[in-house]
Amino acid sequence: MSTRGTWFMRDRPVVIWLFVAVLVSLVHPFFADSRWLMVHLVALGALTHSVMVWSVHFADALLKTKSIEPRRRQSLRLGLFHVGAVAVFAGVPLTLWPLTIAGAAAISVAVAWHGVMLVRRLRVALPGRFRITVRYYVAAAAMLPVGATFGVLLARGLGDPWHGRLLVAHTMTNLLGWIGLSILGTLVTLWPTMLRTRMAEGSERTSRRALPVLLVGLAAVIAGPLVGLEPLAAAGIACYLAGALVVYWPILVAARNRPPYAFPTLSVGAGLLWLPIGLVTMGVALLGRGWTALAGSYGNLTVIFLVGFALQVLFGALSYLLPVVLGGGPSVLRATMKGMERWGTWRVVVVNLGLAACLLPVPSLVRVVLSAVTLVALASTLVFILTGLAAGIRAKRAAQASPPARGGAPTHDRAERALTLSWSRPQLIAGVTVIAVGAALGVGLDPAAAGFPTAGADRPAADDTSAVTATGEVTTVDVTMSDMRFHPASVEVPVGNELVINLTNADEAEVHDLVLADGANSGRLAPGESTTLEVGVVGADIDGWCSIVGHRQMGMVFEVVATGGQAGGSDRTGGTDGMNGMGDMGGPGDMGGMHGGTGSSSDAGDSSSPIDFMAPWPEDFTGFDPELPPLTEETEHEVTMRVTDVPTEVAPGVRQVRWTYNGSSTGPTLHGRVGDTFKVTLINDGTMGHSIDFHASELAPDEPMRDIAPGESLEYTFTAKRAGMWMYHCGTMPMTAHIAAGMAGAIVIEPPGLPEVDRSYVITQSELYLDTAGAAGTSGELSEPMEVDATKAATEQVDAVMFNGFVNQYLDNPLQAKVGERVRFWLLDIGPNRPLSFHIVGAQFDTVYKEGTYLLKDGRGPLDPPGYDAGGSQALDLLAAQGGFVETVFVEAGHYPMINHVMADAERGARGIVEVSE
Repeated sequence: MSTRGTWFMRDRPVVIWLFVAVLVSLVHPFFADSRWLMVHLVALGALTHSVMVWSVHFADALLKTKSIEPRRRQSLRLGLFHVGAVAVFAGVPLTLWPLTIAGAAAISVAVAWHGVMLVRRLRVALPGRFRITVRYYVAAAAMLPVGATFGVLLARGLGDPWHGRLLVAHTMTNLLGWIGLSILGTLVTLWPTMLRTRMAEGSERTSRRALPVLLVGLAAVIAGPLVGLEPLAAAGIACYLAGALVVYWPILVAARNRPPYAFPTLSVGAGLLWLPIGLVTMGVALLGRGWTALAGSYGNLTVIFLVGFALQVLFGALSYLLPVVLGGGPSVLRATMKGMERWGTWRVVVVNLGLAACLLPVPSLVRVVLSAVTLVALASTLVFILTGLAAGIRAKRAAQASPPARGGAPTHDRAERALTLSWSRPQLIAGVTVIAVGAALGVGLDPAAAGFPTAGADRPAADDTSAVTATGEVTTVDVTMSDMRFHPASVEVPVGNELVINLTNADEAEVHDLVLADGANSGRLAPGESTTLEVGVVGADIDGWCSIVGHRQMGMVFEVVATGGQAGGSDRTGGTDGMNGMGDMGGPGDMGGMHGGTGSSSDAGDSSSPIDFMAPWPEDFTGFDPELPPLTEETEHEVTMRVTDVPTEVAPGVRQVRWTYNGSSTGPTLHGRVGDTFKVTLINDGTMGHSIDFHASELAPDEPMRDIAPGESLEYTFTAKRAGMWMYHCGTMPMTAHIAAGMAGAIVIEPPGLPEVDRSYVITQSELYLDTAGAAGTSGELSEPMEVDATKAATEQVDAVMFNGFVNQYLDNPLQAKVGERVRFWLLDIGPNRPLSFHIVGAQFDTVYKEGTYLLKDGRGPLDPPGYDAGGSQALDLLAAQGGFVETVFVEAGHYPMINHVMADAERGARGIVEVSE
């Protein structure tokens, strides 16, 4: 059976899976489980397919058993695997447990069948060299069903610590067992062939010695999580690393004889460097953290093993193998390889430098920019593989149409040399430049997070330590951040010593940083990340804090106490309050000018506001649509809530960075009936931990209302059992700041039998707390975006009160009604602090519904006698998180002011107009 030419089940599925993974990466913020899907499209889809195809190819080449199994049977086996993979890709995100089990079973059967056929090849083959490679493949095939079983249990849902344990067992079994053994077994023979050099002496013997070491390591890695022993799993990682290094020896010898010179060998070589990096990182993490903490910060390890190691090796191997198996002679080989080699050096440089930078504790925007560049480089490899194959197929057809002249054809080796393939110095420079420019762009977008001072956050002159005699000694301390505290919160340092802080974010969801009053800044640390903060020579006491909005107010303060010298020295910013005294400093490490509420703490008692309450909104202003979304026939509502930070003009000329659900200054309004089910997907694309709490739900808050870190998502499903005007909001502490920043909205659950009306409007009231880092625009110019001031929110120093997230928006954009129409106003006091007394000047309410019951219905109260319908209401009073509705019929055309009758708040922006026409 010939292996030359194209074969759909060999050549196409891997590219299809990888392209789907790229598409998912582009839309991942819009649906839950996207990161799980991206990882498994690559690992379970593309990599597993490649292992099943190419391990058979190499087994047949080494054992001379090409006729043992027809291609049709191989296609059937691969088809069974792909059916199972599709079932798993659908079953896990849709939580269809039977479909997930069926898919995992199909995959396990296909791979077990694959392993059985490899064993059969070993039995029928004549003695020969490198049978050990096929034994690597058999051992790898035995691993996947085990890893699939762990994956099915994870999909079922397990609590801590078993989720973390099985996550480690699942990923290590599949990545190190199924994929890792297959790669290590293959490269001993494939690597020198790709380099066009001789195989190192003793390569076969080295492979035989390494396999038992690798298998013992894998057994320990799998057993460690199952019995709950981190040291056992770490020992297994060390053992696996030792076995891998044994395999690496002949690989390194071959590379020394002929260094990597083109994209296939550069990509494979770079991938091999990431395996020991990942193993060391994994071992350290296992010893340093428990299973639960490790599972919460598993993303970096996944990137190292899957993208850095496995995917780069796959790309390099495919770029070499596909031109070879396509066949057709040297012209075809030359055309195919030329297409796949385009910008090869640039791609390898960008992918590896980009990955390395993203794994470091860089500012979040730097990571976003560089990850996008890295994705482009990875995706371009797929494009070049396809274009190379297309070029080779065209060349093959042309060669078949006009056979070459007599005189012999050059060999594969001569054809490859004719391309003059080599690594490119210009592409190397271009790749480094792209990464440098990407990093600079990220820093430019967020200079504060990179440690560069921003306006209002200059380092105080008092940090001058020139008068301090340096001792030459270094004081090193370990500090962790968790539960809104630094541990320890105070450290002592002898005057003149240098201070080095090893800082770790031990929280599972919250982003933190450490900013010191002398200007030292750790930058933001995601959950599980660590960094080293070099403070320099300490000459006096230094105050510190977390600059994430509201965290300082929650108690995240830190103190460096200088001993043996003058306490309370010049490194403190003036002022006697340990928290408010540093207020004018701001937070130099915070993104986009965030000051953690400290920017105005010294001015908390200042009642002045940058808002001109008489200023009109521009004609092109588009605020919040107050019309209640229509009630549909569906009883199951799928809702996506995406958290983003959006600079928003909240008052004419004044902007604030709003923390939003779906981009608006206040959350979108949801609408349903009693008995309806809401499946909410929360996606955190913000810059700190967030959550969501639906008051319309009745369930334990532990899981659905938990904080999630940036880049994470969760699903929150509940059934609305009771009617009312319900609030939802972010429950992350401090809630005053998160709610005041815009993270709240309304969900209307209609009472059974609620009559239809001519118009329904939704009015929510919320408060605005501005820090003093920005100032109001003048002469029609917008202000610099301000942040929410957590201190002012906590002490009720309100700058404005708003209907539906904008100051006075319905003065210039009135609500509409007609004479004689019945209009219903659904009302919710979002707060977080101020009450609402909703009143419409010139109108009376004949129906009032508050907190799930009617106070007045068609002019009759609950205790009024039958036939009485003359009752009326002038205002609906609501405290924070209370809701209801009122109804009225306007009797004349005109302009009816609607206000909060707490008049101070009406004058601070809680007012609008109902424009009634004939």
